[in-house]
Amino acid sequence: MTGCMPSSSTSPARRNRALVRDDGAMKIYSDYPGRAMRQALFDALALISIMLWVWLGVELYRLVSELRVYGEKMQTAGAGIRGTMSDIGETLGGVPFIGGGIREPFDAASAAGAELESAGVSQQEAVHQLALGLGFGLAVLPVVTILVFWLVPRLRFVRRSSTARNMALQVAGTELLALRAIANQKLGALARIDADVAGKWRAGDPAIIRKLAELELRASGVRLPAEQDGGATSGVPD
Repeated sequence: MTGCMPSSSTSPARRNRALVRDDGAMKIYSDYPGRAMRQALFDALALISIMLWVWLGVELYRLVSELRVYGEKMQTAGAGIRGTMSDIGETLGGVPFIGGGIREPFDAASAAGAELESAGVSQQEAVHQLALGLGFGLAVLPVVTILVFWLVPRLRFVRRSSTARNMALQVAGTELLALRAIANQKLGALARIDADVAGKWRAGDPAIIRKLAELELRASGVRLPAEQDGGATSGVPD
């Protein structure tokens, strides 16, 4: 008689150790193939859309940035005029008696070249800011929209399904899930389980408790684990 006791006591211990190992595991996809396939499809479409919008934003930035070439040409031309006129003005300025008068037009031309150079730099900066704003706006707004309507619900599902799965693996998890089903599920869904589902749940009917737990887990995309499935009916004689 005593030789049977270790086996009966170690089996729950092994099961409890297994449940502890599973606690905290993150659940990304539903246990139900149809829903999991839809989730994977939407995940793929969302990621592809994000990459597409980012690529379009980068391409728009690149295309608009090509307009900087006109500013670069203005800067180069202005720098050339400024340098040439300055050199000529300095050379002619050394001529005795008339050097000062001759130099003035070249100094003015050099100043005009400097203004042209500065305008070229400003044009390049303006084009850069425009390209950055257009590319950023084109990419960020759609990506943020995708994240709001795709990632946020997915994170909610992961949190809810992970919590439900871990709850199902706990001792008396089935009973707790059944209680949550009574509190959270729609009356129509509860009525489809049994006409007197509340009464049988209060009476501790194992079959009703299991169905309620399955209903609550299904809403979270989780199947009732085999350990808890068996544990819920282990007290009912065949």
